[in-house]
Amino acid sequence: MDTYDTIAAISTAVGEAGIAIVRMSGDNSVEIVDKIFKAKSKKKLKDSENRKFIYGHIYDNDKIIDEVLAVKMLGPHSYSGENIVEIHCHGGIVAVRRILNLLLANGARLAQKGEFTKRGFLNGRIDLSQAEAVIDLIKAKTEDSFDISMKQLKGSISKEVEKIEKNLVGMQALIVANIDFPEDEVEDATYDELKRRNDEITLNIRELLNNAGRGKLLREGINTLILGKPNVGKSSLLNGMLKYERAIVTDIPGTTRDTIEDYINLDGLLLKVTDTAGIRQTDDEVEKIGVKIARDKIKEADLVIVIFDLSRPFNKDDREILDLIQNKKALFIMNKDDLQARVSDEDIKELLNDRDYLKLSVRNPEEIKLVENAIKDMFFSGEIIQKDQVYVNNIRHIDALKKALKTMEETRLDLENEVFLDLVEVNLEEALEEISKITGEITTEDVLDRVFSEFCIGK
Repeated sequence: MDTYDTIAAISTAVGEAGIAIVRMSGDNSVEIVDKIFKAKSKKKLKDSENRKFIYGHIYDNDKIIDEVLAVKMLGPHSYSGENIVEIHCHGGIVAVRRILNLLLANGARLAQKGEFTKRGFLNGRIDLSQAEAVIDLIKAKTEDSFDISMKQLKGSISKEVEKIEKNLVGMQALIVANIDFPEDEVEDATYDELKRRNDEITLNIRELLNNAGRGKLLREGINTLILGKPNVGKSSLLNGMLKYERAIVTDIPGTTRDTIEDYINLDGLLLKVTDTAGIRQTDDEVEKIGVKIARDKIKEADLVIVIFDLSRPFNKDDREILDLIQNKKALFIMNKDDLQARVSDEDIKELLNDRDYLKLSVRNPEEIKLVENAIKDMFFSGEIIQKDQVYVNNIRHIDALKKALKTMEETRLDLENEVFLDLVEVNLEEALEEISKITGEITTEDVLDRVFSEFCIGK
Protein backbone atom coordinates (compact mmCIF):
# COMPACT_ATOMS: atom_id res chain seq x y z
CA MET A 1 0.00 0.00 0.00
CA ASP A 2 1.33 3.38 -1.04
CA THR A 3 0.36 5.77 1.75
CA TYR A 4 1.35 8.84 -0.29
CA ASP A 5 -1.02 8.50 -3.24
CA THR A 6 -4.67 9.54 -3.40
CA ILE A 7 -7.35 6.90 -2.90
CA ALA A 8 -11.06 6.84 -3.68
CA ALA A 9 -13.96 4.53 -2.85
CA ILE A 10 -17.71 4.35 -2.42
CA SER A 11 -18.40 4.66 1.31
CA THR A 12 -22.10 3.81 1.35
CA ALA A 13 -23.74 0.45 0.79
CA VAL A 14 -24.55 -0.58 -2.76
CA GLY A 15 -28.24 -0.27 -3.62
CA GLU A 16 -31.03 2.25 -3.99
CA ALA A 17 -30.96 5.08 -1.45
CA GLY A 18 -31.62 8.77 -1.15
CA ILE A 19 -27.92 9.65 -0.91
CA ALA A 20 -24.63 7.92 -1.62
CA ILE A 21 -21.11 9.06 -0.71
CA VAL A 22 -17.91 8.79 -2.71
CA ARG A 23 -14.86 9.54 -0.59
CA MET A 24 -11.25 10.45 -1.40
CA SER A 25 -8.14 10.77 0.76
CA GLY A 26 -4.69 12.06 -0.14
CA ASP A 27 -2.77 15.19 -1.08
CA ASN A 28 -4.36 15.44 -4.54
CA SER A 29 -7.98 14.91 -3.46
CA VAL A 30 -9.07 18.52 -3.91
CA GLU A 31 -7.15 18.93 -7.17
CA ILE A 32 -8.73 15.80 -8.69
CA VAL A 33 -12.27 16.75 -7.69
CA ASP A 34 -11.85 20.24 -9.16
CA LYS A 35 -11.28 18.57 -12.55
CA ILE A 36 -14.81 17.14 -12.60
CA PHE A 37 -16.82 19.34 -10.19
CA LYS A 38 -18.36 22.69 -11.08
CA ALA A 39 -19.92 24.62 -8.22
CA LYS A 40 -23.05 26.69 -8.76
CA SER A 41 -21.09 29.62 -7.28
CA LYS A 42 -18.34 29.11 -9.93
CA LYS A 43 -15.83 28.81 -7.06
CA LYS A 44 -13.27 26.02 -7.12
CA LEU A 45 -13.31 23.56 -4.24
CA LYS A 46 -9.72 24.50 -3.41
CA ASP A 47 -10.88 28.08 -2.80
CA SER A 48 -13.94 27.14 -0.76
CA GLU A 49 -14.25 27.11 3.02
CA ASN A 50 -12.96 24.04 4.83
CA ARG A 51 -15.69 21.65 6.03
CA LYS A 52 -18.43 23.54 4.18
CA PHE A 53 -20.68 21.81 1.64
CA ILE A 54 -20.68 23.27 -1.87
CA TYR A 55 -23.57 22.68 -4.26
CA GLY A 56 -22.83 21.87 -7.89
CA HIS A 57 -22.60 19.21 -10.59
CA ILE A 58 -20.18 16.47 -11.60
CA TYR A 59 -19.18 16.65 -15.26
CA ASP A 60 -17.62 14.20 -17.70
CA ASN A 61 -16.27 16.74 -20.18
CA ASP A 62 -19.46 18.67 -21.08
CA LYS A 63 -21.92 16.01 -19.90
CA ILE A 64 -23.59 16.40 -16.51
CA ILE A 65 -23.23 13.18 -14.51
CA ASP A 66 -25.07 14.13 -11.33
CA GLU A 67 -26.21 16.92 -9.04
CA VAL A 68 -24.09 16.77 -5.88
CA LEU A 69 -22.78 18.35 -2.71
CA ALA A 70 -18.99 18.38 -2.25
CA VAL A 71 -17.04 19.05 0.92
CA LYS A 72 -13.33 19.14 1.70
CA MET A 73 -11.80 18.29 5.09
CA LEU A 74 -8.15 19.25 5.18
CA GLY A 75 -5.59 17.21 7.09
CA PRO A 76 -4.36 16.65 9.66
CA HIS A 77 -7.77 17.28 11.24
CA SER A 78 -9.66 14.68 9.22
CA TYR A 79 -10.62 11.02 9.55
CA SER A 80 -7.49 9.78 7.77
CA GLY A 81 -5.23 12.62 8.89
CA GLU A 82 -4.94 13.62 5.19
CA ASN A 83 -6.93 15.86 2.87
CA ILE A 84 -10.34 14.26 2.40
CA VAL A 85 -13.05 15.13 -0.09
CA GLU A 86 -16.55 13.66 0.00
CA ILE A 87 -19.03 13.83 -2.86
CA HIS A 88 -22.64 13.33 -1.77
CA CYS A 89 -24.64 12.27 -4.80
CA HIS A 90 -27.94 10.56 -5.56
CA GLY A 91 -28.12 7.01 -4.26
CA GLY A 92 -28.12 4.14 -6.71
CA ILE A 93 -25.57 2.09 -8.56
CA VAL A 94 -25.17 4.17 -11.72
CA ALA A 95 -24.41 7.60 -10.23
CA VAL A 96 -21.80 6.47 -7.70
CA ARG A 97 -20.01 4.20 -10.14
CA ARG A 98 -19.79 6.94 -12.76
CA ILE A 99 -18.37 9.40 -10.24
CA LEU A 100 -15.90 6.86 -8.85
CA ASN A 101 -14.71 5.98 -12.35
CA LEU A 102 -14.17 9.65 -13.14
CA LEU A 103 -12.04 10.08 -9.99
CA LEU A 104 -9.97 7.02 -10.91
CA ALA A 105 -9.54 8.28 -14.47
CA ASN A 106 -8.25 11.61 -13.14
CA GLY A 107 -5.48 10.26 -10.94
CA ALA A 108 -6.97 8.52 -7.90
CA ARG A 109 -6.46 4.87 -6.99
CA LEU A 110 -9.18 2.51 -5.77
CA ALA A 111 -8.82 2.15 -1.99
CA GLN A 112 -8.12 -1.19 -0.36
CA LYS A 113 -10.22 -2.60 2.46
CA GLY A 114 -10.04 -0.35 5.51
CA GLU A 115 -7.44 1.90 3.90
CA PHE A 116 -9.04 5.18 5.06
CA THR A 117 -8.96 3.96 8.67
CA LYS A 118 -5.50 2.44 8.22
CA ARG A 119 -4.17 5.81 7.11
CA GLY A 120 -5.73 7.36 10.21
CA PHE A 121 -3.74 4.87 12.29
CA LEU A 122 -0.49 5.34 10.35
CA ASN A 123 -0.85 9.12 10.61
CA GLY A 124 -1.26 8.91 14.38
CA ARG A 125 -4.85 10.13 14.57
CA ILE A 126 -6.04 6.90 16.25
CA ASP A 127 -4.30 3.86 17.71
CA LEU A 128 -4.89 0.29 16.56
CA SER A 129 -7.44 -0.56 19.25
CA GLN A 130 -9.49 2.49 18.21
CA ALA A 131 -9.24 1.45 14.57
CA GLU A 132 -10.58 -1.99 15.50
CA ALA A 133 -13.47 -0.31 17.31
CA VAL A 134 -14.57 1.23 14.01
CA ILE A 135 -15.31 -2.16 12.43
CA ASP A 136 -17.01 -3.27 15.65
CA LEU A 137 -19.30 -0.23 15.45
CA ILE A 138 -20.23 -1.11 11.89
CA LYS A 139 -20.90 -4.76 12.73
CA ALA A 140 -22.66 -4.16 16.08
CA LYS A 141 -26.07 -5.87 16.27
CA THR A 142 -27.12 -4.67 19.74
CA GLU A 143 -27.06 -1.30 21.49
CA ASP A 144 -24.77 -2.61 24.25
CA SER A 145 -22.17 -3.93 21.80
CA PHE A 146 -22.36 -0.61 19.95
CA ASP A 147 -21.86 1.34 23.21
CA ILE A 148 -18.84 -0.79 24.16
CA SER A 149 -17.28 -0.19 20.74
CA MET A 150 -17.95 3.55 21.00
CA LYS A 151 -16.16 3.66 24.36
CA GLN A 152 -13.23 1.83 22.79
CA LEU A 153 -13.20 4.29 19.88
CA LYS A 154 -13.03 7.12 22.42
CA GLY A 155 -9.98 5.46 23.99
CA SER A 156 -11.29 3.45 26.97
CA ILE A 157 -8.93 0.53 26.31
CA SER A 158 -6.13 2.84 25.20
CA LYS A 159 -6.22 4.61 28.58
CA GLU A 160 -6.01 1.34 30.52
CA VAL A 161 -3.16 0.11 28.32
CA GLU A 162 -1.35 3.42 28.72
CA LYS A 163 -1.60 3.10 32.52
CA ILE A 164 -0.09 -0.41 32.43
CA GLU A 165 2.65 0.71 30.03
CA LYS A 166 3.51 3.65 32.30
CA ASN A 167 3.83 1.39 35.33
CA LEU A 168 5.97 -1.12 33.41
CA VAL A 169 8.29 1.63 32.16
CA GLY A 170 8.49 3.07 35.67
CA MET A 171 9.46 -0.33 37.08
CA GLN A 172 12.04 -0.75 34.31
CA ALA A 173 13.48 2.72 34.96
CA LEU A 174 13.91 1.96 38.66
CA ILE A 175 15.82 -1.25 37.89
CA VAL A 176 18.01 0.36 35.21
CA ALA A 177 18.84 3.30 37.48
CA ASN A 178 20.00 0.95 40.23
CA ILE A 179 22.05 -1.14 37.80
CA ASP A 180 23.68 1.74 35.90
CA PHE A 181 23.96 4.33 38.66
CA PRO A 182 24.40 2.43 41.93
CA GLU A 183 26.37 5.26 43.55
CA ASP A 184 23.85 8.02 42.76
CA GLU A 185 20.97 9.04 44.95
CA VAL A 186 18.16 7.07 43.31
CA GLU A 187 15.30 5.15 44.85
CA ASP A 188 16.41 1.69 45.92
CA ALA A 189 15.00 -1.08 43.77
CA THR A 190 14.39 -3.37 46.73
CA TYR A 191 12.77 -6.69 45.97
CA ASP A 192 9.84 -5.77 48.20
CA GLU A 193 9.23 -2.55 46.25
CA LEU A 194 9.53 -4.36 42.92
CA LYS A 195 7.10 -7.04 44.09
CA ARG A 196 4.63 -4.33 45.10
CA ARG A 197 4.86 -2.70 41.68
CA ASN A 198 4.69 -6.08 39.94
CA ASP A 199 1.53 -6.97 41.86
CA GLU A 200 -0.11 -3.66 40.92
CA ILE A 201 0.56 -4.22 37.21
CA THR A 202 -0.62 -7.84 37.43
CA LEU A 203 -3.86 -6.71 39.09
CA ASN A 204 -4.51 -4.16 36.33
CA ILE A 205 -4.05 -6.81 33.65
CA ARG A 206 -6.26 -9.30 35.49
CA GLU A 207 -9.04 -6.72 35.83
CA LEU A 208 -9.09 -6.26 32.06
CA LEU A 209 -9.09 -10.02 31.47
CA ASN A 210 -11.88 -10.58 34.01
CA ASN A 211 -14.25 -8.66 31.74
CA ALA A 212 -12.84 -10.14 28.54
CA GLY A 213 -15.22 -13.10 28.43
CA ARG A 214 -18.23 -10.85 28.84
CA GLY A 215 -16.89 -8.36 26.30
CA LYS A 216 -16.24 -11.08 23.73
CA LEU A 217 -19.77 -12.47 24.15
CA LEU A 218 -21.27 -9.00 23.78
CA ARG A 219 -19.22 -8.44 20.62
CA GLU A 220 -19.68 -11.82 18.94
CA GLY A 221 -22.84 -13.09 20.60
CA ILE A 222 -23.60 -16.47 22.16
CA ASN A 223 -23.56 -19.30 19.66
CA THR A 224 -26.76 -21.04 20.76
CA LEU A 225 -27.96 -24.44 19.54
CA ILE A 226 -31.50 -25.77 19.99
CA LEU A 227 -31.39 -29.56 20.24
CA GLY A 228 -33.91 -32.33 20.76
CA LYS A 229 -35.85 -35.16 19.16
CA PRO A 230 -38.18 -34.40 16.25
CA ASN A 231 -41.38 -32.55 17.13
CA VAL A 232 -40.42 -31.62 20.71
CA GLY A 233 -40.89 -27.88 20.08
CA LYS A 234 -37.48 -26.67 18.82
CA SER A 235 -38.88 -24.57 15.97
CA SER A 236 -41.67 -23.24 18.22
CA LEU A 237 -39.03 -22.04 20.70
CA LEU A 238 -37.07 -20.32 17.92
CA ASN A 239 -40.21 -18.61 16.63
CA GLY A 240 -41.21 -17.60 20.14
CA MET A 241 -37.85 -16.00 20.88
CA LEU A 242 -37.78 -14.25 17.50
CA LYS A 243 -41.40 -13.12 17.92
CA TYR A 244 -42.26 -14.14 14.35
CA GLU A 245 -42.67 -17.33 12.30
CA ARG A 246 -39.12 -18.04 11.15
CA ALA A 247 -39.32 -21.84 11.13
CA ILE A 248 -42.10 -24.08 9.82
CA VAL A 249 -44.00 -25.73 12.67
CA THR A 250 -46.10 -28.86 12.04
CA ASP A 251 -47.12 -31.99 13.95
CA ILE A 252 -45.14 -34.08 11.45
CA PRO A 253 -41.81 -35.26 12.95
CA GLY A 254 -38.75 -34.39 10.88
CA THR A 255 -40.12 -31.16 9.34
CA THR A 256 -36.80 -29.37 9.96
CA ARG A 257 -34.23 -31.10 7.73
CA ASP A 258 -31.49 -28.47 7.74
CA THR A 259 -30.27 -25.89 10.27
CA ILE A 260 -32.10 -22.56 10.53
CA GLU A 261 -30.05 -19.66 11.89
CA ASP A 262 -31.05 -16.21 13.09
CA TYR A 263 -29.98 -13.50 15.56
CA ILE A 264 -31.87 -12.53 18.69
CA ASN A 265 -31.25 -9.34 20.68
CA LEU A 266 -31.87 -10.39 24.26
CA ASP A 267 -31.88 -7.10 26.19
CA GLY A 268 -28.49 -6.21 24.73
CA LEU A 269 -27.16 -9.76 24.63
CA LEU A 270 -26.77 -11.15 21.12
CA LEU A 271 -27.77 -14.76 20.52
CA LYS A 272 -26.89 -16.49 17.29
CA VAL A 273 -29.55 -19.20 17.48
CA THR A 274 -29.52 -22.35 15.36
CA ASP A 275 -32.55 -24.62 15.11
CA THR A 276 -31.46 -28.12 14.14
CA ALA A 277 -32.99 -31.25 12.68
CA GLY A 278 -34.40 -33.57 15.32
CA ILE A 279 -31.92 -36.10 16.68
CA ARG A 280 -33.17 -39.62 15.99
CA GLN A 281 -32.40 -42.80 14.08
CA THR A 282 -33.88 -42.51 10.58
CA ASP A 283 -33.73 -44.16 7.16
CA ASP A 284 -34.50 -40.91 5.34
CA GLU A 285 -31.26 -39.90 3.59
CA VAL A 286 -32.01 -36.16 3.64
CA GLU A 287 -32.95 -36.26 7.32
CA LYS A 288 -29.76 -38.21 8.06
CA ILE A 289 -27.71 -35.34 6.65
CA GLY A 290 -29.62 -32.87 8.84
CA VAL A 291 -28.99 -34.99 11.94
CA LYS A 292 -25.26 -35.18 11.12
CA ILE A 293 -25.10 -31.39 10.73
CA ALA A 294 -26.84 -31.00 14.11
CA ARG A 295 -24.25 -33.27 15.76
CA ASP A 296 -21.39 -31.30 14.20
CA LYS A 297 -22.86 -27.98 15.36
CA ILE A 298 -22.66 -29.10 18.99
CA LYS A 299 -18.86 -28.69 18.94
CA GLU A 300 -19.14 -24.99 18.03
CA ALA A 301 -21.92 -24.06 20.48
CA ASP A 302 -21.44 -21.82 23.52
CA LEU A 303 -24.88 -22.86 24.79
CA VAL A 304 -27.09 -25.84 23.98
CA ILE A 305 -30.80 -25.56 24.71
CA VAL A 306 -32.07 -29.13 25.01
CA ILE A 307 -35.82 -29.64 24.71
CA PHE A 308 -37.68 -32.72 25.92
CA ASP A 309 -41.34 -33.58 25.34
CA LEU A 310 -43.39 -34.21 28.48
CA SER A 311 -46.23 -35.70 26.45
CA ARG A 312 -44.10 -38.65 25.27
CA PRO A 313 -42.09 -41.15 27.30
CA PHE A 314 -38.33 -40.67 27.22
CA ASN A 315 -36.42 -43.05 24.97
CA LYS A 316 -32.90 -43.84 23.79
CA ASP A 317 -32.85 -40.75 21.51
CA ASP A 318 -33.27 -38.49 24.57
CA ARG A 319 -30.42 -40.25 26.35
CA GLU A 320 -28.21 -40.08 23.27
CA ILE A 321 -28.68 -36.31 23.16
CA LEU A 322 -27.45 -36.03 26.75
CA ASP A 323 -24.38 -38.06 25.80
CA LEU A 324 -23.70 -35.69 22.89
CA ILE A 325 -23.63 -32.54 25.04
CA GLN A 326 -21.31 -33.67 27.81
CA ASN A 327 -19.07 -30.80 29.03
CA LYS A 328 -21.28 -28.23 27.25
CA LYS A 329 -23.11 -25.36 28.96
CA ALA A 330 -26.73 -26.49 28.64
CA LEU A 331 -30.23 -25.29 29.44
CA PHE A 332 -32.81 -28.07 29.80
CA ILE A 333 -36.46 -27.49 28.95
CA MET A 334 -39.32 -29.88 29.66
CA ASN A 335 -41.80 -28.72 27.03
CA LYS A 336 -45.56 -29.20 26.47
CA ASP A 337 -46.43 -28.65 30.09
CA ASP A 338 -49.91 -27.71 28.82
CA LEU A 339 -50.56 -31.31 27.65
CA GLN A 340 -51.09 -34.49 29.63
CA ALA A 341 -47.73 -35.62 30.98
CA ARG A 342 -46.44 -39.06 30.06
CA VAL A 343 -43.36 -38.78 32.29
CA SER A 344 -43.09 -38.27 36.05
CA ASP A 345 -40.83 -36.02 38.09
CA GLU A 346 -38.89 -39.17 39.00
CA ASP A 347 -38.37 -39.92 35.29
CA ILE A 348 -37.04 -36.40 34.75
CA LYS A 349 -34.75 -36.65 37.76
CA GLU A 350 -33.34 -39.95 36.52
CA LEU A 351 -32.84 -38.66 32.97
CA LEU A 352 -31.11 -35.40 33.96
CA ASN A 353 -29.29 -36.79 36.97
CA ASP A 354 -30.65 -34.05 39.28
CA ARG A 355 -29.70 -31.18 36.93
CA ASP A 356 -31.92 -28.07 36.91
CA TYR A 357 -34.55 -27.61 34.24
CA LEU A 358 -37.51 -25.46 33.19
CA LYS A 359 -40.98 -26.96 32.87
CA LEU A 360 -43.16 -24.94 30.48
CA SER A 361 -44.87 -24.64 27.12
CA VAL A 362 -42.83 -22.85 24.45
CA ARG A 363 -46.11 -21.85 22.75
CA ASN A 364 -46.82 -19.55 25.70
CA PRO A 365 -45.14 -16.13 25.11
CA GLU A 366 -44.99 -15.43 28.84
CA GLU A 367 -43.09 -18.66 29.48
CA ILE A 368 -40.60 -17.86 26.69
CA LYS A 369 -39.42 -15.08 29.04
CA LEU A 370 -38.40 -17.77 31.55
CA VAL A 371 -36.04 -19.19 28.92
CA GLU A 372 -34.61 -15.76 28.12
CA ASN A 373 -34.06 -14.90 31.79
CA ALA A 374 -32.38 -18.26 32.39
CA ILE A 375 -29.91 -17.56 29.57
CA LYS A 376 -29.06 -14.12 30.97
CA ASP A 377 -28.56 -15.65 34.44
CA MET A 378 -26.29 -18.39 33.05
CA PHE A 379 -23.91 -15.94 31.39
CA PHE A 380 -24.19 -12.65 33.24
CA SER A 381 -26.09 -13.34 36.47
CA GLY A 382 -28.95 -11.32 35.03
CA GLU A 383 -26.93 -8.12 34.46
CA ILE A 384 -25.80 -7.80 30.86
CA ILE A 385 -23.51 -4.78 31.07
CA GLN A 386 -22.06 -2.51 33.76
CA LYS A 387 -21.73 0.96 32.29
CA ASP A 388 -18.58 1.90 34.22
CA GLN A 389 -16.59 -1.17 33.16
CA VAL A 390 -14.00 -1.35 30.37
CA TYR A 391 -14.70 -4.43 28.26
CA VAL A 392 -11.98 -6.12 26.25
CA ASN A 393 -13.80 -7.86 23.40
CA ASN A 394 -11.09 -8.47 20.80
CA ILE A 395 -9.30 -11.83 20.58
CA ARG A 396 -6.02 -10.12 19.62
CA HIS A 397 -6.18 -7.93 22.73
CA ILE A 398 -7.08 -10.88 24.97
CA ASP A 399 -4.16 -12.90 23.64
CA ALA A 400 -1.71 -10.04 24.28
CA LEU A 401 -3.03 -9.53 27.82
CA LYS A 402 -2.76 -13.24 28.62
CA LYS A 403 0.86 -13.36 27.44
CA ALA A 404 1.70 -10.24 29.44
CA LEU A 405 0.02 -11.70 32.53
CA LYS A 406 2.01 -14.91 32.21
CA THR A 407 5.24 -12.90 32.01
CA MET A 408 4.33 -10.84 35.09
CA GLU A 409 3.55 -14.00 37.07
CA GLU A 410 6.93 -15.41 36.10
CA THR A 411 8.53 -12.10 37.11
CA ARG A 412 6.89 -12.38 40.53
CA LEU A 413 8.54 -15.77 41.06
CA ASP A 414 11.90 -14.35 39.96
CA LEU A 415 11.55 -11.50 42.46
CA GLU A 416 10.70 -13.94 45.24
CA ASN A 417 13.89 -15.85 44.37
CA GLU A 418 15.82 -12.55 44.18
CA VAL A 419 17.32 -13.20 40.76
CA PHE A 420 19.62 -10.64 39.12
CA LEU A 421 17.76 -7.43 38.34
CA ASP A 422 18.87 -7.36 34.72
CA LEU A 423 16.96 -10.64 34.19
CA VAL A 424 13.87 -9.05 35.73
CA GLU A 425 14.23 -6.09 33.37
CA VAL A 426 14.24 -8.47 30.37
CA ASN A 427 10.93 -9.95 31.55
CA LEU A 428 9.42 -6.49 31.90
CA GLU A 429 10.48 -5.66 28.35
CA GLU A 430 8.66 -8.77 27.10
CA ALA A 431 5.49 -7.79 28.98
CA LEU A 432 5.71 -4.23 27.66
CA GLU A 433 6.05 -5.53 24.10
CA GLU A 434 2.86 -7.61 24.43
CA ILE A 435 0.88 -4.75 25.96
CA SER A 436 2.07 -2.34 23.27
CA LYS A 437 0.68 -4.63 20.56
CA ILE A 438 -2.86 -3.73 21.66
CA THR A 439 -2.58 -0.09 20.63
CA GLY A 440 -0.21 -0.81 17.76
CA GLU A 441 2.84 0.92 19.20
CA ILE A 442 4.60 -2.33 18.40
CA THR A 443 3.11 -4.16 15.44
CA THR A 444 3.87 -5.82 12.13
CA GLU A 445 2.52 -5.39 8.62
CA ASP A 446 0.99 -8.87 8.91
CA VAL A 447 -1.04 -7.83 11.97
CA LEU A 448 -2.19 -4.65 10.23
CA ASP A 449 -3.26 -6.62 7.17
CA ARG A 450 -5.33 -8.99 9.31
CA VAL A 451 -6.99 -6.15 11.22
CA PHE A 452 -7.95 -4.05 8.22
CA SER A 453 -8.96 -6.98 6.00
CA GLU A 454 -12.23 -7.09 8.00
CA PHE A 455 -13.20 -3.59 6.89
CA CYS A 456 -15.29 -2.64 3.87
CA ILE A 457 -13.47 -0.81 1.08
CA GLY A 458 -15.00 2.62 1.75
CA LYS A 459 -13.94 2.70 5.41
